[in-house]
Amino acid sequence: MRMRRFAATVAVAAAIAGLSGCQTNPVTGRSQLIFVSEDSAIAQSKQAYVQMLQPFAKAGKLDNDPAVTARIVAITERLIPPAIAYRPETKDWEWSVKVIDDPKTVNAWCMAGGKMAFYTGLIVALKPTDDEIAQVMGHEIAHALSKHQAEKMSQAMATQGAALGASIFLGSKYGAAAGVATMAAAQVAITLPNSRAAETEADRIGIELAARAGYDPRAAVTLWQKMGKATGSAGKGDFFSTHPAPERRQERLAELVPQMLPFFEDPRPRPVFKLRTQPLAARPVSDPARVADAR
Repeated sequence: MRMRRFAATVAVAAAIAGLSGCQTNPVTGRSQLIFVSEDSAIAQSKQAYVQMLQPFAKAGKLDNDPAVTARIVAITERLIPPAIAYRPETKDWEWSVKVIDDPKTVNAWCMAGGKMAFYTGLIVALKPTDDEIAQVMGHEIAHALSKHQAEKMSQAMATQGAALGASIFLGSKYGAAAGVATMAAAQVAITLPNSRAAETEADRIGIELAARAGYDPRAAVTLWQKMGKATGSAGKGDFFSTHPAPERRQERLAELVPQMLPFFEDPRPRPVFKLRTQPLAARPVSDPARVADAR
């Protein structure tokens, strides 16, 4: 009897998923198939972030070069205010960026809620300028603003069975298992490739975030030129595994440059968002007042 009731719950949840899984991208207006709420994605990403980075911290490979960390933090602090301008509610996100000392991994990512990681392999392989690093981080922040991780988490959850999906929707006593599943999905989502639509959105939003933060939009083109040379024309490598590289990408970014130059050339000071340095496992304190005038 208990299993029959649970089977019925699964069936109802599946129907609800089919009816309520369509959402609208908060930045571009694109229709998205998402059945993991953003609040859930953020909560589970916070835990997944710690679990993913803890091994690097224990090995002494997290934020171990003060100069590199300071560089990445300074660039990120300028990118967050334009992101908040896109979505004001993100001022309450617990923004964080960590630098992973892994010279063989050319990658970076941003989880739901603004939890970011940057691998030193990007510096080793590309020798990027600050403008090019800003394009990378702006692109990753754009994924978070556009709920792309929630989209990919929904894909991951779909492969883990309708039963766990039912507990998410209906709050059944199986909710603990669902929590484990959504946290696992948060980790898996980072490794899943982005869709062509998601990449186009992140390119468009990311280049504007960087330009509004005072970084040259022309660097978006040179970044992908370097990326192609470093990882091969076939798009092999860590970054390309989750960020498909269509042939027209550089052309499309080049077409966006004239629209972005006025933002870059704006003489007004660039605000910064002060990130707080603290142990990986510590719970950051949300403080909207951290957006300050440019230093």
